Amino acid sequence: MSKHSRVTKLAMTIYEKALEFIKSGDVVGLGSGRASTAFIKLLGEKVKAGFKVQGVPTSEDSASLARSLNIPLVSLEEALGNISCAIDGADEVDPNLNLIKGYGRALVREKIIAASAKKFIILVGDDKIVSSLGSRGKLPVEVVPFGAALVKHKLHLLGVHGEIWMKNGTQGITDNGNLILDCVIPPTLDPAKLEMSIRTIPGIVDTGFFIQMADVVLVGDSNFNLTKELFRK
Repeated sequence: MSKHSRVTKLAMTIYEKALEFIKSGDVVGLGSGRASTAFIKLLGEKVKAGFKVQGVPTSEDSASLARSLNIPLVSLEEALGNISCAIDGADEVDPNLNLIKGYGRALVREKIIAASAKKFIILVGDDKIVSSLGSRGKLPVEVVPFGAALVKHKLHLLGVHGEIWMKNGTQGITDNGNLILDCVIPPTLDPAKLEMSIRTIPGIVDTGFFIQMADVVLVGDSNFNLTKELFRK
């Protein structure tokens, strides 16, 4: 699957560009994190002006924000097969549009919604573009609490060092009731192979690797003005 790029001169933000992918009546996956929050707020303004859309949130935080903006929400079960696109942020994007996600701690639900959508659109600043995944630091891995000790041990044997995500001095808990291990990984040109090795460990729910899932990546400058579109055909 080849990657193409197009440089744009249009004076718009990546969030405004993302809105162009949505038609009235669409069901849209609503991501989590900073970029997604900015997009949901802009979508809320459009809904307030009369635009018809339904959202499927990837986290309780995104659901709460959407409700506060009067964006109608539906469950994945209700929306399955009809999600036109999912719009989300990413923590790293490599030249093949593979991603690391999960710094917002919603990686499992984000991956489920992305896989359920007809198109997966990513919003990032240009600082998130990397030559290889792992360049910026960590890979979040969601694990069931009972298996955390085993997972840490098995990851260590793979040369991956993981530390449990802490929140307010205690172990952070995801919306799914699980823990997150923030794993230091070496920059890798073969993330699919590393993910396969990691996911064989019992107790792992999923990783922050999103391999060959993004259809469009909208890249912005420091002010999130659109500078480039990366996409697959």
